[in-house]
Amino acid sequence: MTSSHSSPSMRVMPREMRLMSERILSQSSLPKGFFLTVGDIPMYSQKLGLGGFKLLEQRFESFKSAAPARIAIASEARNRMTLDACGEHAWFVLPTAIDLLGELTARFRSAELTVTGATDAEELALAARFGGRSGLSISVTGNVLKAVPAAVIGDVRKDDPLLWSLLENGAEIESDLWWRIYHLAKRALATDSIVSRRHAGPMIVNEDGTVIGRKDNDDETDVSFLSSSISERMKEGARS
Repeated sequence: MTSSHSSPSMRVMPREMRLMSERILSQSSLPKGFFLTVGDIPMYSQKLGLGGFKLLEQRFESFKSAAPARIAIASEARNRMTLDACGEHAWFVLPTAIDLLGELTARFRSAELTVTGATDAEELALAARFGGRSGLSISVTGNVLKAVPAAVIGDVRKDDPLLWSLLENGAEIESDLWWRIYHLAKRALATDSIVSRRHAGPMIVNEDGTVIGRKDNDDETDVSFLSSSISERMKEGARS
């Protein structure tokens, strides 16, 4: 743990950030296939000193009514296009914006996309860091995104240097904020019960103690306490 602006902070690695983002976004109205595509965005935003996880916390309630399908092309003229976000959050505009930049760049060798009506539009700056994944070099000025082709060489250090930095060093997050994010993410989990415990992970423990699914226990899962408690309940039931 380190100190940042006199407030304690902690270094969090991508696995944990992705897990929290996925669980929180799964509680929104975003289609399941869509929220998985934006799972890295809060992490990138945090690393760049933008809204990050604080913004995810602040916007959580509004995300429950998010409808990215409303995002629409307002105008198009050769390699220039205007995208109307219709009030949707900039994070949810980014996948569509990058896809459109890719299509226009493939057709015209360069592209310019203007985004209107996006909430927290300053977060559009993240497009510059996600472009490398799609073979694009993207620059962002305000709400205008420009792209040209860029080679993808298969080396994450060069294709996506921000991700490489995250994988090596994680991101600094205020401790209090991170624990609030943690508890917000926990809302996505099933209520703890004997049944939920028996169905957690890559296996199912039946009421008779038999196991369905992976049995190699390479994740150090110990099902003996479940199977033994199940057996005891079955014995009690037989006696009664």
